[in-house]
Amino acid sequence: MILANGRRYDSAMQDSILDRLETQLNQTLAKPAPAAETVIAAIDKLGQQVAAGAFDEQIAALQIDGAEQYKDLAIRLLRRDYLEFKVRTELGSDFSADRVTNPPPGLAPLRVCTRPLGVLLHIAAGNADGLPAFSVAEGLVTGNINLLKLPQADNGLSLAIIEALLEIEPSLAEYIYVFDTPSSDVAAIKRMADLSDGIVVWGGETAVAAVRRFAHPGTKLIEWGHRLSFAYLSGDASQQALADLAEHIITTRQLLCSSCQVVYLDTPDMDRVRSFCDRFFPVLEAAAKRHQPRTMGAIAALTLQSRTDHLENLLNGGEERLWHSPLCSLIPKEDSVLELSPMLGNVLVKPLPRARILEVLREKKQYLQTAGLCCPPEEREALAERLIRAGVTRVTTLRNMSATLPGEAHDGEYPLRRYLRTANIELTEQTDS
Repeated sequence: MILANGRRYDSAMQDSILDRLETQLNQTLAKPAPAAETVIAAIDKLGQQVAAGAFDEQIAALQIDGAEQYKDLAIRLLRRDYLEFKVRTELGSDFSADRVTNPPPGLAPLRVCTRPLGVLLHIAAGNADGLPAFSVAEGLVTGNINLLKLPQADNGLSLAIIEALLEIEPSLAEYIYVFDTPSSDVAAIKRMADLSDGIVVWGGETAVAAVRRFAHPGTKLIEWGHRLSFAYLSGDASQQALADLAEHIITTRQLLCSSCQVVYLDTPDMDRVRSFCDRFFPVLEAAAKRHQPRTMGAIAALTLQSRTDHLENLLNGGEERLWHSPLCSLIPKEDSVLELSPMLGNVLVKPLPRARILEVLREKKQYLQTAGLCCPPEEREALAERLIRAGVTRVTTLRNMSATLPGEAHDGEYPLRRYLRTANIELTEQTDS
């Protein structure tokens, strides 16, 4: 199904819609971009519909655990106060207003204009980290036209949300085009890319590499790739801190970029790693029992992963003492490499003395995202700075590793800034001859 100019079309109409799309885009670009206030007011009303349960049926159809938390996150992200705070933080209070520079004597002043990038192609991922509609919302707030290629796992939710937004504010219809083009149809996606000033790609290395191959050299690539996150514990963590970490691991199933994959301990001593496992495993198992998956697919995946980890540990000569149950496990390892865990409540535990933080983490510098830091208060600033120097872009408490914090950057950058461009107009009273 395709959405163009506020109307649904059959997917078979894709080529004919693309044939006339450049003309339609140019007609829209000739008009003033929608005001941020217009967009924010519409999104806020959309959030109220989400809160009232308008999309509960589609969210349930996604068959994901934690659907209620997912809905709560969506409501928060769509609220007016959140959006206004995001715009102020990332762009300033009046980002669309022109300003005039005051250069040294003898030099002509410039009018500085902040404008939308133009046309954004959003190639969305289907993970529960965020709906493709959120990416489009960011493009709308910055005044861009948005082409959205849906992920195959979307199940119609993003299309339903976008159609609801257009019912609230019909003037945005020419700023949103939605295509259900499969990723295998490279020719069609390349046509969309050729029409775009920027490509927003969500996903892993394969998706990003594919976009780089077909994108025009002059097109701006805005990559939001997969990331690795971890917890770093120095000193004796309190029971509350351990409970917070366990809750985070189990409720996210370690499926998000901000989910803890490795628990690092500030020690070179494997005996201390094992002692930590003795203490932490009952806390992790208790959290796993509180949040057992409800969908059959999730239960099957968890059981299969648990059995696989157990067998691999035995075959690879792993620890004789196992911290393992059908619901979760701790896997101590002597190396300090940051890597993806088996996930679904199966966590790697490794030594990493603070003196080796930069040496170890910079090996994965292009993938680093969140560090959940637990340490004595007087050491927090210095340890946080060292983690940031290593390439980490978020330092949080253990509880908030996957929380959406107001005003924070995304993977070290403010997204809204990437969707704008700066133009200069030379101011002079003379006319060029």
